[in-house]
Amino acid sequence: MFTGIIAQTGTLVSLENRGGVRRITIEAPGIAAHLREGDSLAVSGVCLTALDVNPTYFHADLAQETLDRTSLGLLAPGAQVNLELPTAAGSPLGGHIVQGHVDGCGVITALDPVVPSTHPDFNLRITDWTLKVRVPESTRQWMVHKGSVAVEGISLTVADFDGAEITIAILPLTYWRTNLHTLVAGVPVNVEADVLMKLVTAQVQNAQPAGKKPELELTADWLVANGY
Repeated sequence: MFTGIIAQTGTLVSLENRGGVRRITIEAPGIAAHLREGDSLAVSGVCLTALDVNPTYFHADLAQETLDRTSLGLLAPGAQVNLELPTAAGSPLGGHIVQGHVDGCGVITALDPVVPSTHPDFNLRITDWTLKVRVPESTRQWMVHKGSVAVEGISLTVADFDGAEITIAILPLTYWRTNLHTLVAGVPVNVEADVLMKLVTAQVQNAQPAGKKPELELTADWLVANGY
């Protein structure tokens, strides 16, 4: 399990075919030194198994399901990826529960500074940002105002949702510490819906008669009132 608090970014060195899988090589001085062969870690939100580890690099194999459902197979050498080690039992839950099981690829539609660059108070290093992502249709039932979502493995809060696109406020620390500062509109990003929202939705749907759509609208108030 992860919490969506990125430890550092790494750099994609290569992506090559090896039999029936594709193997990625990530340069990650710092985090690689803490890995052992077979350890799990999240790479831009995707739970992978570390292979051929050394203090500077690690490798991981991408199964076809990973290639079909995530953006990792679309990356080019030099791309920045977000890295997070699993959360140890008893550690503070800094973000939200992130499984590393990406639901699908969304697309960035906007990533803009809150203060326009023409404003006299504009400072690129300290301005907040507004991120908008068109989420996969299959995940839209789990998007809720003030709910959690993982984008590229980053634990974020949905500030607005119009039925297809989520809007998220990005702090300067998040923007510069993760790979967000390397991304632009049109780029695919990995999206994982909040597993608690999935469980709530399943609970509501299972409580309805067969073939009848749930009448309950999932809101932040309903979740709090029901102990989520």
